[in-house]
Amino acid sequence: MLQVLPLAASGSSMASNLQMIAFVVIICVVMYFFMIRPQRKKEKEAKEMRSNLVVGDEITTIGGIVGRVVSLKDDSIVIETGANRDKIHIRKWAIQTVDTMIEEKAK
Repeated sequence: MLQVLPLAASGSSMASNLQMIAFVVIICVVMYFFMIRPQRKKEKEAKEMRSNLVVGDEITTIGGIVGRVVSLKDDSIVIETGANRDKIHIRKWAIQTVDTMIEEKAK
């Protein structure tokens, strides 16, 4: 009778291990659909928005600077800001929104 108990206990621990593995897999799947997938979608939309810039678009940078695009290069742009038309050279990754696109969608 003493030999039967360890066999039953090992079967129970095997089921417990399978439940734990299934739980971890389910948590990973949920994290993918609620965290990773939406983040990748946002990154893809931001990359597309930055690649569709044209001269004359009004933009807002991550730092809150608002300006109009004057020239475009591979990974940087030059914008005009303020009444004095000061020119600022920034990287494309620093663009948060393209305001011209937002205005066109509202129309």
